[in-house]
Amino acid sequence: MPLPGLSVRLLAVAAAMAALALLPSHAETNVKSAERARLKQAAEDERAELRKRLDQLKQDILRTEKARAHAADSLSASEAAISTANRKLRELATEQERTEHRLVKLSVNQEKLEAAVRQQRERLARMLREQYAKGQDDRVHLLLSGDNPNRIARELRYLGYVSAEQTKAIDELQQDLATIASNREEAEEARRVLQDIADEQQEQKALLEKEKTTRKQLLAQLSGKLSAQRREAGSLARDEERLGALVEKLTTLIAQQRKVEEEAARKRAKIDARERDKLAEKRDDKPASRTPPRDNPAAPAAEHESSAFARLKGRLKMPVKGELLASFGARRTDGPSWKGLFIKAAEGSEVNTVAAGEVIFADWMRGFGNLIIVDHGGQYMSIYGNNQSLLRRPGDKLKTGDTIATVGTSGGNEQSGLYFELRFQGRALDPADWINR
Repeated sequence: MPLPGLSVRLLAVAAAMAALALLPSHAETNVKSAERARLKQAAEDERAELRKRLDQLKQDILRTEKARAHAADSLSASEAAISTANRKLRELATEQERTEHRLVKLSVNQEKLEAAVRQQRERLARMLREQYAKGQDDRVHLLLSGDNPNRIARELRYLGYVSAEQTKAIDELQQDLATIASNREEAEEARRVLQDIADEQQEQKALLEKEKTTRKQLLAQLSGKLSAQRREAGSLARDEERLGALVEKLTTLIAQQRKVEEEAARKRAKIDARERDKLAEKRDDKPASRTPPRDNPAAPAAEHESSAFARLKGRLKMPVKGELLASFGARRTDGPSWKGLFIKAAEGSEVNTVAAGEVIFADWMRGFGNLIIVDHGGQYMSIYGNNQSLLRRPGDKLKTGDTIATVGTSGGNEQSGLYFELRFQGRALDPADWINR
């Protein structure tokens, strides 16, 4: 006797196989593409508040200066746009690489699934042929045969096993067909994402070329003014004061953020302690003994951060490969002494963070062009200026050696290279004491 409902199941399998041949609709792909855009926008929104605070901080610093026209300010918009376009291109390249890797994995999975489905079809076809060969009314014949009841019971059990095996085979086939359809949908979406990325890359490349042309024209117009203002001693001193004010305000901002995190940690610790006590009471046990919370539970972490970076003294790597043109403490012509290093390097060379930390500032600033500042904890910071592009944004967590920028001449600098500083509690340190050259 055939498996009850077998025809219905076979029809379901056939329907699933027919559905497998259909690709996702254009509307479905557009929904997925819109979801990618929504997720990207959500990530941008998360950064908005921090960006707003940093913009306000920068404006506060500029308001403390007397109103002065500076030729380099005319370059700020194009240099910031070049930086943004390059960062977006790098982010798109990373996303493209991830998507291509995912597409390869989906293709491999598709081949495996299709091979499994072929085997399942052959197995199911064998079962159906065997059952057909035995006849459609085996159970009725057995019941009416008048044979030994024990033998009849054994035969019926055997037929039940065969039916169960058929059911299992059909279920597995349906599941794999559904997985193939889903897998194919994912692969189509990955291809759609790759196309979106390619379109975005074209837009960013066009924008980059436009901004480079704009900057080149501005430089030609402003070259005389820029040279004169670079030689002005007062201008260099004001640049240093501006950077010092920025570092001071960032230090305050970090301290405020740390205070908020410490308070949140204390609250979480109290809640966790109450929950442990409640669980202990429910088990009729005494509350678990615990060390009383410290007045400042995050203090040990701060001490660890400070000592962790301090232990790197003399072991840091240069942030970029190049020729050292200016050292800490050296006098500038008619200006203040250098507070850091100037390392000559080819435009576009990668700039790497000297230690793990978090980006706390990444923006254009007069005197330093595209500037990025990394907080290493324990009131230690590293500063990287005159970059062509900033590849990281405030809030990004970094590992030692991560690429954070590319070398350039932003801020009206004549020489392509990187300006690099180390600071502790706002005070400039001699990088030569920290770097192993």
